[in-house]
Amino acid sequence: MNAQVNVSDSIVQKGTGPVTAVIVGAGHRGLLYASYATMHPDELQIVAVADPDPVRRNRTAEQYGIPAHRRFESVEQLAGQGKLADAVINGTMDAQHVETTLPLLAAGYDVLLEKPIGTSQEEVLQLLSQAKHYGRKVMICHVLRYAPFYAEIRRRVKAGEIGDVLSIQTSENVSYHHMAVAFVRGKWSSEKKCKSPMLMSKCCHDLDLLTWMKGGVRPTGVSSFGGLSYFRPERAPEGAGTRCLLDCPIEAECEYSAKKHYLEQKLWGSYVWVHQHLGVVPTEEEQLQSLRTDNPYGRCVWKCDNDVVDHQAVAIEFEDGSTATHNLMGGTSKPCRRIHLLGTKGEIEGVMEDGYFVVRHPDPRPGHEYTEEKVELNVSNEMHGGGDFRLVQDFVRVIRGEAPSLSSTTLEDSIYGHLIGFSADRAMRERRVVEIEELAR
Repeated sequence: MNAQVNVSDSIVQKGTGPVTAVIVGAGHRGLLYASYATMHPDELQIVAVADPDPVRRNRTAEQYGIPAHRRFESVEQLAGQGKLADAVINGTMDAQHVETTLPLLAAGYDVLLEKPIGTSQEEVLQLLSQAKHYGRKVMICHVLRYAPFYAEIRRRVKAGEIGDVLSIQTSENVSYHHMAVAFVRGKWSSEKKCKSPMLMSKCCHDLDLLTWMKGGVRPTGVSSFGGLSYFRPERAPEGAGTRCLLDCPIEAECEYSAKKHYLEQKLWGSYVWVHQHLGVVPTEEEQLQSLRTDNPYGRCVWKCDNDVVDHQAVAIEFEDGSTATHNLMGGTSKPCRRIHLLGTKGEIEGVMEDGYFVVRHPDPRPGHEYTEEKVELNVSNEMHGGGDFRLVQDFVRVIRGEAPSLSSTTLEDSIYGHLIGFSADRAMRERRVVEIEELAR
């Protein structure tokens, strides 16, 4: 049995005009969310930008017609002007999320905040406290809640189609080229520098999904094992150099060749070439020279300064006695996210990138074992399964005072997933079960 599900892109129009917003951090993610304004100018309008990089700041301002007096080098400058818009789209780096959001709350802004909320439990809870103090709305960019795949699964769970959820298994398979660009060579490769472990910077989406599927049931305990096993100097192939295009005689045979990934296949350009997301693309010779010399993405993956894990397993217990597991696997051939929910009346299982999931129920009739419904979805090829713009759409709805969707990612709703992540890393380091009740106090 097959079922087709189409997720509507429309929103209820109650406002008298578009929501106005300021971009804080004109990087790839912030500009992606902001681009909703170019598609739906009647719903969202970008009126100011704050970014310390003059190229990002001015290019973004030109794109949205922002005058010079509304271009700011820092959040402090922006907040000092009073409230210039309804909301802020905060796309800064992980370690800056809380420190940049706090003055914006004080200045009167509601905030759409890129995940993770923060890099420690203490600052996440501080942000929650201040958002409540100022009465501001903070929505977290857990875009997978808005992907049609997960949104339809959640709807069916909420409707009781598989009964009470007893167990959830999820996994994220991070491709070899994504692992290399982000977590070995790139911005999220070192917890010392970016302040976020890989589990939080890559999988806080997945940990959030676990708590969301449980409908607010509190997680109580976490254990975890993992580590950095492969992307280490001693695992480098014999003869490997320090930079792919400088001194490596085996580059042509290496599946992690920077030349193959970033020049021939043209992967991850918005990461490797600093301003490509703004339309500034270096020539081929400039790219070659960059990878030979000072570009961190030209380094051998076994000879970088990375210290984050390349695999980790997490186990969670919830207050109602149910359990969940999440497996992070870095360096896979095929990138994908898997989910399997077992309930008292049935189960749901699927891979987001396949574009469908199945719902099964026991069927003890002679000659049968179970019934199965294949639910096919209108899944976009966009990042995060088409959830990015649905997230912004819901944010506009919330700012206008309209009813949020089932996927709504308010700060309060997103806390538990983060507490699981912080607890998991502590459990892995200390090799013990961490009680979330103890940490929450």
